[in-house]
Amino acid sequence: MGGEPIRVLVVEDDPVAADAHALYTGRVPGFRVVGVVHSRTAAVRTLERTPVDLILLDLYLPDGHGLQLLRSLRAAGHSADVIAVTSARDLAIVREGVSLGVVQYVLKPFTFATLRDRLTRYAEFRAAEGEASGQDEVDRALSALRSPQPAALPKGLSGPTLTAVTRTLREAAGGLTAAEAGAAVGISRITARRYLEHLVTAGRAERSPQYGQIGRPELQYRWISGSR
Repeated sequence: MGGEPIRVLVVEDDPVAADAHALYTGRVPGFRVVGVVHSRTAAVRTLERTPVDLILLDLYLPDGHGLQLLRSLRAAGHSADVIAVTSARDLAIVREGVSLGVVQYVLKPFTFATLRDRLTRYAEFRAAEGEASGQDEVDRALSALRSPQPAALPKGLSGPTLTAVTRTLREAAGGLTAAEAGAAVGISRITARRYLEHLVTAGRAERSPQYGQIGRPELQYRWISGSR
């Protein structure tokens, strides 16, 4: 991918998730993270002094909704594109976001492959230049942006099971072992551990050894507060 890198601002209230998003973005050729902030106020300050092409925007910020931030940016003349990185599934919010310049949605939790796919397609759309020769060419340009391939989870993991494990872990205030998560979801301990480890890798959960029992300590998994 030639030319200047696409400058990205990560806006995410959870510091662990924000660092993960920045790390993921930095691994995609053609993109450069120019800032990581955790609130609407900090985002505005950064945009006042730093040129940005693309914002990875969490919609749930401690000092206002992400779309409120986006509305104020548009009113102030900021034209940066936005990829919403969120757990919000309300289609009314999706429609409003599109009207304000949200070009893609990435639903949490997600893998590096998911974000890489969205960023790559965004870069393809952005790279299209010149005048279209006809409807087909316009459609092809838009399809790169609007029709992403299904995001691939690590081999052997399924979306519905990941959702079930995620929900179970979030609802367990004291955390869960792989055996407890497996029993709650209806899968084996080994399978549950694969999903839990995926959540740890994605920055949504943390693990620590649980002592006090005979034999080797068992790993306890906890949802990271503030993650979505």
